Amino acid sequence: MGALDIIIIVFAVLVAVGVGFYFLNRWATKRYAAQQDAVAKNKVAAKIYVIDKKHDKADNVTLPKMITDNLPKTAKFTKMYFVKAKVEKQIVTLMCDKANYNFLEPKKTYAVELAGIYIATVKGAKSQYELKQAAKEKKKKAKVEKTA
Repeated sequence: MGALDIIIIVFAVLVAVGVGFYFLNRWATKRYAAQQDAVAKNKVAAKIYVIDKKHDKADNVTLPKMITDNLPKTAKFTKMYFVKAKVEKQIVTLMCDKANYNFLEPKKTYAVELAGIYIATVKGAKSQYELKQAAKEKKKKAKVEKTA
């Protein structure tokens, strides 16, 4: 086996891996879009009082049995973002994404949109980009006032 044969085999393997990742990405994008459509259809406005929040595995958090049975196998081993909150008169464990998790603080009340046990959006919340832009503008304003 010559060097040219090895280079051709390595190139073929890299092409096969690239094609595999391409189709895996297409599949994941379609699945994510379908999930976002389902979340958008089932949103309900609610006020929650955040008691505690955790970044932990689903097995270590108290979730309803129906939810734990329907979780995919991969979700049981990965860490997710959970928020223990009081919704109306019940204390429940809710799931959310990283952006909402970082925004929510314990011992505060928020207006949110819930889709089942998933916190879809926090109403009135600014994105990280908006917060950074506001901080930059504040620094510029302070610099102009300081020089004037």
